[in-house]
Amino acid sequence: MIYTGVDLIEIPRVAGVLDRYPRRFLDKVYTEGEQRYSRGRAAQLASRFAAKEAVMKALGTGVRGVPWKDIEVTRRPGSAPEVLLHGKARERAEKMGISRIALSLSHSREMAIASVVAEADDDAWRP
Repeated sequence: MIYTGVDLIEIPRVAGVLDRYPRRFLDKVYTEGEQRYSRGRAAQLASRFAAKEAVMKALGTGVRGVPWKDIEVTRRPGSAPEVLLHGKARERAEKMGISRIALSLSHSREMAIASVVAEADDDAWRP
């Protein structure tokens, strides 16, 4: 079974929220590691925001079903970005039988996009 999610967001929109509510926005949506990696750069924050929403769509929960920080985007030097799930997101993925999540991120000057493909066992529970 395959689950997918995609999300597109305007980078200036993220920059505006970051300007108005910097600490509150960062601490509500991003883990410490994501904040360190992004260093306040709106494009990196936007692509990670899109990734979190894409994962929520693949999990079938929407933004109310899983806390933002339960989905973490990591990146090791020289490697593609990866998704780590914590708390409710991890519980939901386990219930669905999801064993792997592939993530692709991209951005232009104005837009950031994330695409997620989650692979689950065929015998797993389906939402």
